[in-house]
This record gives sequence, structure tokens and C-alpha cells, in this order.
Amino acid sequence: MRSKSKKTENPGKFTVGLLQMAVGKDVNDNLRKAVSWIEKAAKKGAEVICLPELFRSQYFCQTEDIRNFELAETIPGPSTEAISKVVKKHKVVVVVPVFEKRAMGVYHNSAAIIDSNGQIAGIYRKMHIPDDPAFYEKFYFTPGDLGFNSFKTKYGDIGTLICWDQWYPEGARITALKGASILFYPTAIGWHPHEKAEHGKAQFESWQTIQRGHAIANGVYVAAVNRVGLEKQVEKSAGIEFWGQSFVADPQGVVIAQASVDKEEIILAEVDLERIEYIRQNWPFLRDRRIDAYDGIKERYLGK
Repeated sequence: MRSKSKKTENPGKFTVGLLQMAVGKDVNDNLRKAVSWIEKAAKKGAEVICLPELFRSQYFCQTEDIRNFELAETIPGPSTEAISKVVKKHKVVVVVPVFEKRAMGVYHNSAAIIDSNGQIAGIYRKMHIPDDPAFYEKFYFTPGDLGFNSFKTKYGDIGTLICWDQWYPEGARITALKGASILFYPTAIGWHPHEKAEHGKAQFESWQTIQRGHAIANGVYVAAVNRVGLEKQVEKSAGIEFWGQSFVADPQGVVIAQASVDKEEIILAEVDLERIEYIRQNWPFLRDRRIDAYDGIKERYLGK
């Protein structure tokens, strides 16, 4: 773990750790594993750590089943309370994805940002909710209502969006404009096994390319953390093969760290505010935005 003196020498830098995990069927085992991996990442020098989307359970949105609402928890709740303890011990910041029970019948796909003192610095609720084969999230999740935000933490200003949000440049832009130096995208994305041979390469490359584009367009770091393994909610189904390959891109879109396709890993990368400043000076996209000409962006469609 980086010492306090070393941190003082580099106040404009911090190390992020992405926890690429396989998720089992026991939610309590998954939580214990997450706590253990946070400790491992902290000992490796990570200061801001991110878990995969809905890390506490297997990806239940493959089916529409009312029993899955039993997996939801409050914020604060079991996940944030357990992780707050390890956060305080190691003085790290952790992005904790949660299937949030907000009220009776109101559920969100959320992320709690726990600062180094163990307190919740903020909550993000997934804004874009997909409804695709084996990704039936609209059955479970109410769209987020907290907007796009940057959260101040001990190590720096960070933003978080969640999975399907990663395809939308508007969310990345607003979060960056609010001061985030890095956009975290906790994710659960994979291949339908029968499509992998034909479409798998293109699907992965599209996913990574658009997020690298967010890094470039906004002059920020982008970190996407995925799970690995084949998960089946119905035994006779093909399930989803999660493609791993968690990565961090710098403000020029260069991938500076990337995990494997099928292994559990902790990957580390450094966020350097001077690098952000340097890239923005040379590629002044924020300077040259025509903010007077974007009124149509809030319309659903502008054609006939």
C-alpha cells in the first residue's frame, strides 16, 4: 500500500484498482470475496477500487422472475457496511455496485461511492436501462433519478456510470464537465455463446472503442470493470459468457491496463492530473465546444 509520505509527494496522482471477478451463486460468499479482494488490491497499492456491476449475485436479469427481488438491499445495507470496514482499515475509496431497494416496489441498479473514512460520499443510479434478450433489466430497475455527477473523495474527483450507460456520450460528457478525472463503468457484459463466433470480436471492439472515445472526447481516464465466467439462470439456456477484459484508458484513449478474457484479476493503473491537463491543452475539445448550438440534443429525434 502506498505510504502517506509517498502520497504527499504526488498529490496529483492516484492508483486505481479494478477487480475482475467470477461470481458464484452464494451472495454472502461473493461479498466476502469482494472484501478479501479489496484488501488484496489495497496491499498492491490501489487507492480507488471498483467492483463489477451487481457483484454480489450472478447476473439474474437473464430471466424475468419476481423472486429475484429478494436479492435487493438498501443503501446503507449489508454490502456497504461490510465494505466500509475494510475501506476504513486500508484508507481506500471503493465504488460498490448494489441492487438497491429504495422503497417497496422501487428498485435501482446503483453504485455507492465509499470514501476512505468509510462514509458514503454519494450514490449513482443507472440512468440507461436495457431490455435485450437475457438482459431484461427493465423488469427489475427503475431508471436513475440522481443525474450524472462527480464525487469528491480523498484521492480525487471521480465519476461512475454503470454498464449500458457506457454507450451514451451524453452521460460521459456531463460527468466529465462536473469535474471527474476518471469515469468508472462497473459492468456485466458478455456474449450469447451462439453468437460469439460470428459477432464476438466486433461486439467487444465496439464496447471498448466507444469507451476509449469517451476518454478522448472528454480528456479523462476511463475504467471499465467486468466479470468473467459462464452464468446460466436457466440450465437449459445457453447463458451469458462474460468477456472480462476490464481495462483503463488514459485521456488520449490509450489502453494502459487490460485484464484477460477469462481469468479473475486485479489490474492497476495510475491517474495523473497533469496528464489530463497536458492532453486538454493539446486537444482542446472542451474549449471548442459550441454550447450555443446544442439545443437539439435534448430532443428524442430531429428528423421528420
